[in-house]
Amino acid sequence: MNVLVLSCSHRTADLSLREKLAFTDERQLQTAYARWRHRYPASELVVLSTCNRVEMYAAEDDPDSPLSPGQLAEFVSEFHDIPSDELTDSVLFHHGRDAVLHLFEVVCSLDSMVLGEPQIVTQVREAYRIAGEYESCGPLTNHLFQQALKVSSRVRTETRLAEGRVSVASVAVGEFARSIFDRFDNKQILVIGAGEMAEETLRYLHDAGGRQFVIINRSPQRAFELAEQFGGRTDVPENLDRRMQQADLIIGATGAPQPIVSRERLEKLRAAGDRHPLLILDLGAPRDFDPQIADIDDNVFLYDIDALKTVCEANRQARQAEVVQARRIIEQQADLFLQEVYHRATGPVVRRLRERSEEIRDAELAALYRKLPHLSDADRAAVDRTVHRIVSKLLHPPLETLRDEARTGPPHGLLEALRRLFHLDGPDD
Repeated sequence: MNVLVLSCSHRTADLSLREKLAFTDERQLQTAYARWRHRYPASELVVLSTCNRVEMYAAEDDPDSPLSPGQLAEFVSEFHDIPSDELTDSVLFHHGRDAVLHLFEVVCSLDSMVLGEPQIVTQVREAYRIAGEYESCGPLTNHLFQQALKVSSRVRTETRLAEGRVSVASVAVGEFARSIFDRFDNKQILVIGAGEMAEETLRYLHDAGGRQFVIINRSPQRAFELAEQFGGRTDVPENLDRRMQQADLIIGATGAPQPIVSRERLEKLRAAGDRHPLLILDLGAPRDFDPQIADIDDNVFLYDIDALKTVCEANRQARQAEVVQARRIIEQQADLFLQEVYHRATGPVVRRLRERSEEIRDAELAALYRKLPHLSDADRAAVDRTVHRIVSKLLHPPLETLRDEARTGPPHGLLEALRRLFHLDGPDD
């Protein structure tokens, strides 16, 4: 069993590189999975692409030709047409147990910008679903991701990581928006985009008193659904400039591959208006707003995903006791997962060894009974029990050693030795 992870996250790379590596829609993911299957048909793959991270989880069950970090990096570099040297200092690789621990920490939000945020669970579940839909999953990734989601549920049940402001949207509204505005009921709020991040931000704003919402999205139906849910209105993209000029608070949460609002565009709108205070929460990845917009005038306040890092780190420090408990659960579950996987790897050899010993035992007993036909049923039963105990005691040491080895890793060398020593050739091997 081989699991390898390529990880580019907010901890290792700035937003600009993460934007280049992001898989911005399902069509792009479909293409990536097709290319992967063509290049590595015996390997499984799940791609996780969010605002804060791009990760590839590759798995295979062939110890003779394991995937290498270089192959993963090369695939990403070629797919996004990015020179490989740009990835050198910004990409981490995890292998084996470390890879399992990494996924469990990600899905439990220990590796998130906002410690304990719940959105990552949905994102991991969706990434796993899409990989399965495009036939990129297999036995290893299925088991791995199903266990990861179970670990997440346990951590949320047994720790307090999910209490308080734990998502990007809640911190954006509770910390950043409230630092500019005392109230939201009298503010014109424009939301660009209608995905999960937009919906979550709307929910927090609505709970904080916001009522004057306008939603603009490429899909009018999705915008209408959100507007109906939160008592807002919709508008068409052609009216974006007018709506931005009227807005007090703008939420950018699209999946556009490049900024949709340039400095020049917004600067013209500000010059033609009254330059009232304007807060922009750019929650898109890639960015929806040119970073230089923050320098237009003193009443424009722009915050993007990376601007949340300071608040998120303070949040993390306040929850260290919960992190210790969560890590204890994660490490325990990772070890159990690996033991299950390694035990499955030994199963065919153990089964064939037992079958082989039973075949020899039965053949020798049959030969003995032919030579001693006078034995009573009671005598035969006694002989059967004795021979059974002898065989079991002979098998116990190698099987116990195999079980011990499988607790820490796939015992490929020991499995091969058992096959050769006991001549275990068969369809299960």
